[in-house]
Amino acid sequence: MSIWDEIKESFKRGSILTKLIYINLGVFIAVNIAYVIFALFFTQGFSGTGLRNYFLQKWVTYLMVPASPERLLFKPWTLFTYMFLHFHFLHILFNLLWLYMFGRIFLQYLTEKQLFSTYILGGLAGAFLYILSYNLFPGLTPQSDVSEMLGASAGVMAVAMLISFYVPNYTVHLIFIGPVKLKYIALFFIITDILQIASYNAGGHIAHLGGVLYAYIYVLQLRKGKDMGQGFNRLMDSAAAFFSKRKRRMKVSYKKNAKQMTDMEYNRQKAANQEEIDRILDKIAQSGYDSLTKKEKETLFKMSGRN
Repeated sequence: MSIWDEIKESFKRGSILTKLIYINLGVFIAVNIAYVIFALFFTQGFSGTGLRNYFLQKWVTYLMVPASPERLLFKPWTLFTYMFLHFHFLHILFNLLWLYMFGRIFLQYLTEKQLFSTYILGGLAGAFLYILSYNLFPGLTPQSDVSEMLGASAGVMAVAMLISFYVPNYTVHLIFIGPVKLKYIALFFIITDILQIASYNAGGHIAHLGGVLYAYIYVLQLRKGKDMGQGFNRLMDSAAAFFSKRKRRMKVSYKKNAKQMTDMEYNRQKAANQEEIDRILDKIAQSGYDSLTKKEKETLFKMSGRN
């Protein structure tokens, strides 16, 4: 089995946590390969940071969610694509480390479907709070026409905070720190994000808080016996069933086509056999049966037996 086959098998058999990590890594690698190709053939004089920014603004912008509602109307898919999109190595490294760490704890208490819905809906909550803030607060509105966001942080934050709110006294061992309860980790990150809203990455920290808000409301509802992600999971199940049904139909259609091709080949072979029989019979009529070769006699015997 090749490395590529092993990766596909790992993705196929892995949990939803594994799949989310693979998808983020796959998009990261694809985008950076595209950047390498772009850099090799670009000739307009940019270099370093300038070239990277130009690449992001020129091409990656089609996957980044904008703060402007008007621009969002022309690329609504970015509400989803942005949460799987990374460009810088450290950005994806820390996001996936946190996703892996908290995702494993999450799956000890809740289901894979709940993890998936939390990642997606938490990411959407982060995007909506980001857009709302950039069009509501005077300190941010001047940037709303040009601001765009990428990264899994809001979805990862939703996963991390949800399980932290759900089992606040669960203890993890952090390097250089030691045992720490999840509720204190959650509090640290929430306070840090609030304090850094005034930084250059205001949109990212606001999106984190959107994920936190979704997680908090989710846990409140879950304790009342309501799963906020249930409707989303049903929608995903319906979509999966629809595409699975289409795939089965395509396979049936393919088999029918294969059968049709077999019939055509059979008819061609039958016509060729008939031509050979006619030739042999003509030879018998002209020169007699003894004039036939051994092979012709065998052919005549076989064909007459089939009829």
